This record gives sequence, structure tokens and C-alpha cells, in this order.
Amino acid sequence: MDLRQLTPDLAVSPQIDTADVAALADAGFRVLIDNRPDAEIGPELSSARMARLAEAAGMAFHYLPFQPGSVTPDLIAGFDAALAGADGPVIAYCRSGTRSATLWALTQAGRQPADAILSTAAGAGYDLAHVAPLLHGRG
Repeated sequence: MDLRQLTPDLAVSPQIDTADVAALADAGFRVLIDNRPDAEIGPELSSARMARLAEAAGMAFHYLPFQPGSVTPDLIAGFDAALAGADGPVIAYCRSGTRSATLWALTQAGRQPADAILSTAAGAGYDLAHVAPLLHGRG
């Protein structure tokens, strides 16, 4: 796993494997957010399978598929609600982690200065220049 910490309570990651779910729960994560659409992966990593594994590990699970280039207000609101309702640390994943980091950044627009959001993402290895205009527009 390649966990990248964005906040003390949120890490993002490229695609995780089924065996990683229990390891993440053992590491203290309480919520798993899947931002990778099922159409991008095989059935062994489907949202339904990951949800079952998360439940078995005692984690809450949220399936918020983010089609590349198709971020919506509902998707941002869903990600924000999953974070707000979390009872402990959260791990979000997609193919590379970029879509999960993008959703976090968009939930922070208007709450933090845009440059701080972009700097935090960059520190975790994510270049979010593609959303900078949105962040600056809401900050």
C-alpha cells in the first residue's frame, strides 16, 4: 500500500488489494471510501466485494465512484459527508489516489486558502493544478 496522509484523519491511496482492507482496519482506519468506478476493475476488486471486506473488518464503507473528468456537486457532497460522519481515520482510494485527493481538495474549498490545499496535496505527491481555478474561486 502507498498511503499518503492529507490530514491527521485522512489518507489517500492508489488501488488497494482485498488483503489490504483488514490491514487498514488493524492500522486504525475506521472508514473506507472507494472512488474507483467498478467499470475500471475486475470483480475481485469490485465495490461490493470491498464493502463486504470492510464490514467484516469493522469499517464503514462508502462507494463514491469518480469517473475521470466527471466530478459533480453530489460526489463532492458525498465525500464531505463521509468525512464528516467518520468515527475515526479514513482511507480513500482510486486508481492512483488523485481522484480521492481531488475530492478532498474540493471539500476544503472555501474552508482553507486555496494555496494551502494545493500545498497539502503536493506534499502528499498530488499535483492538483487542474482544480486550482475552482479552489481559488471558492476561497
